[in-house]
Amino acid sequence: MTMNDNVTTAELPVLSGRTIVITGGSRGLGLATARALAGAGANLVLAVRDLERGRRAAADIGGRAEARELDLANLASVRTFAETWDGPIDVLINNAGISSPKLRRTLDSFELQFGTNHLGHFALTNLLLEHVTDRVVTLGSQAERAGRIDFDDLNFARRAYSASTAYNQSKLANLLFSSELQRRLRQAGSPVLAEAAHPGLVTTNIYAESGALAQRFVRRLGQTPEAGALPVLYAAVAKVPGDSFAGPSRMMHMRGAPELIKRSKRASDPELASRLWTVSEQLTATHFSLVHTIPAG
Repeated sequence: MTMNDNVTTAELPVLSGRTIVITGGSRGLGLATARALAGAGANLVLAVRDLERGRRAAADIGGRAEARELDLANLASVRTFAETWDGPIDVLINNAGISSPKLRRTLDSFELQFGTNHLGHFALTNLLLEHVTDRVVTLGSQAERAGRIDFDDLNFARRAYSASTAYNQSKLANLLFSSELQRRLRQAGSPVLAEAAHPGLVTTNIYAESGALAQRFVRRLGQTPEAGALPVLYAAVAKVPGDSFAGPSRMMHMRGAPELIKRSKRASDPELASRLWTVSEQLTATHFSLVHTIPAG
């Protein structure tokens, strides 16, 4: 897959025989990504909270697409999904995301955005990692630039809730997770790559609970889910280094063909990434599962 202003999903390589798991693949950006990958011949597993919707999406996609139940806001569901998985996963795409205007909590009592966008995918990746053969792609956002990780109150138990503060924190966590995952994979001698992708401004249901002004802004300037899927596809199949961040090339990385983009200094902080990983392990009771394979010396 090349980088130019006319890039289309037709430039995807043949993916026949490759298995790709994508969370939240039944609508919006996830569905657009899944359609493109299925069109290239991949075997698609849509990991979705609403199984009936997922089955309808899989039937509509056709080919080798199926749906399996996964609720990222419920660690028991994440564990069940992983425990019942059998066989290799070429690419795991951590796509699902949520934005909540009100303070809500997961079944495990985490703030919903942090619990779903970060902790759910953190646990899922660790539990499935032994099956992954090629790469893990995690969806980030340039909202990370405004993000702060408040280790003293990750779940808004004491501080006043702000939807944007919570979302920005979760998106910064996504990028820190991807970076630390790549560091650990490299240290373990694994060929698996950890990548991140920013879809740009996309007209999807994630803005459904935003204010009227924000929704008008997105409708006016946002690109289609199909266009937003391009950086995700690029991160999933292109020959890029581990720990890359793919995003649109134009309009301050909000629209256009995919390219590798920069992340904030905070999102590049290895000490912050390591600390977040340790805390996330404690919160989810999941751990990096690959054995160190690099010889000493």
